[in-house]
Amino acid sequence: MSVDCMHVKPGVEVASLSDIGCQRDNNEDSFLYWEPAGDAEFQRKGRLAVIADGMGGHEGGQEASRLAVETIREVYDQGFQDDPRAALLQSLTAAHTRILNYAEQHPAFQGMGTTCTALVLRGRQLYFAHVGDSRLYLVRDAQIRRLTRDHSYVGRLVESGLVRAEDAEKHPQRHILTAALGAGREVAVDSPEQAIAVNDGDDLLLCTDGLWGVVTDEEMETVVRNNTPAECCAALVKLARQRGGPDNITLQVLHVGPDSQG
Repeated sequence: MSVDCMHVKPGVEVASLSDIGCQRDNNEDSFLYWEPAGDAEFQRKGRLAVIADGMGGHEGGQEASRLAVETIREVYDQGFQDDPRAALLQSLTAAHTRILNYAEQHPAFQGMGTTCTALVLRGRQLYFAHVGDSRLYLVRDAQIRRLTRDHSYVGRLVESGLVRAEDAEKHPQRHILTAALGAGREVAVDSPEQAIAVNDGDDLLLCTDGLWGVVTDEEMETVVRNNTPAECCAALVKLARQRGGPDNITLQVLHVGPDSQG
């Protein structure tokens, strides 16, 4: 198990890890961390992190998640007009269209799709957009806050008050998605209109349901708060595998340092 420790511009420490888990034959998750090479472009566009959990068969899910992260990086970079949120929305919509087109051109991949959660950190401002049930958490001052809401059948039950939030994680239908990139002609991307301010010492955690499905929010907070990003990734994947690792496990951790204005 090798943690990917990114070489990034000062101000943020980043680590990522993707593991096949204990019960799957292949890994259908994908992730990406990207930042522009030039300082001027970096100031404009910030840092981009993306995580995706594919579905649709042995190769379909793998291809869908790969297309998602690659398309988002490409469209975010090339289509940027000085508005990170607008660029994220454009890039996720483009990924949805590209996955649909790929499935139409390759009948064996009909039904392919993927969750996707993408964030941009520009200076001290956090922007994000997401579809599906991969999650983004903010860990601050010994507290963990989930910033995304699950686009799932059980998520709807929780929002309507029919299922308690504490029961949702173990619900037998918790993996049934109500939205995904590549599913349906239209896609509704969630993205808050206002950026979220981040502070020194904050941690951002992106993860697929292979992690949050078997590790509690409180356990994630404890691990993140007491370890470096690389140590977090290794420890949380180990914990998920100890609990059976029923799905692929993928996460990225970004620790915000004192020089993050750049």
